[in-house]
Amino acid sequence: MTANIFARALWSAFVLCCFGTSAGAQTYPDRPVRIIVPFPPGGGSDVAARALAQSLSDSLGKSFIVDNRPGAGGAIGTEVAARSPADGYTLLLADTSHIINMVVTRKPRYDAVKDFTPVAMVATTPLALMANPSFEPSLKQLLTMPREETEKVDMGISGVAGGPHMTYLLVRLQTGLTLNEVQYKGATPAMIDTVSGQIPLVFTSLAAGVPHLRSGKLKAIGVTSAARHPLTPDAPTFQESGLNGVVVLLWYGFLAPVGTPPDRVALLQRELMKALETPFVRERFDALALDVAPRDAEQFRGTLEADFKLWGDVATRSGLKVD
Repeated sequence: MTANIFARALWSAFVLCCFGTSAGAQTYPDRPVRIIVPFPPGGGSDVAARALAQSLSDSLGKSFIVDNRPGAGGAIGTEVAARSPADGYTLLLADTSHIINMVVTRKPRYDAVKDFTPVAMVATTPLALMANPSFEPSLKQLLTMPREETEKVDMGISGVAGGPHMTYLLVRLQTGLTLNEVQYKGATPAMIDTVSGQIPLVFTSLAAGVPHLRSGKLKAIGVTSAARHPLTPDAPTFQESGLNGVVVLLWYGFLAPVGTPPDRVALLQRELMKALETPFVRERFDALALDVAPRDAEQFRGTLEADFKLWGDVATRSGLKVD
């Protein structure tokens, strides 16, 4: 009798060990999940996060709530995410600035790689050099013009150490092309001044420029994608214009605080991949000129590591550091 009781106890313990964790995993999420967007409402990151939050809420039956935490080029919200519990109930919708901030900041308050676990990459968009329609030179012609001429050409750019600024530094390091940088607090005022003719050029993401490109108020004279983009089929790539190897895509992806349970990361990755196939998400991404780019956690990790190397090298060679 005692032996039978002991055997049954052992079997119960075995079943609990084998299936208890799985049963627990199946209950996730059992409360709302927060998606931190480290930028203001209305931008590409915010709209992408809200579309995917809706899809995840529908598929998993619990609310995924977008929490905008803007400031310091994304660093404030990112630090909040890094310091959050690693339980799967806080996610970060990050973009390329996630890595750039780390490599250009003198004393970063978090480690963009070690403090996070990749979940999935969801979208990309190239950068575009856009011009007022009255601007005549092509990108290829700009590259062959003497420096004393090009350094008089104003180019609007949205802030120090953003994706456009870092890509411009990459081009300058590779070719010597020197334009007169005009710094703006965001892409919108830079594009407004380009449309009005106050400055001839603006360098920003293709996604940011879509409304002006579609209306004909701006024209793209170069894109940083590997092939011409469907939205701007007449605009050559930077590579076509002579900038060999300059292929830059700004990415958007989900990260979780390091230590988040792998089964929860896997569930989120799977549901995000499914969401990217839905017409609901694709329509919203298309409206933003975001190209759906599903990448699993390991592929996303490879992108982060490649960016760390690329932008770290640009920061070092250009001497760029910010406080």
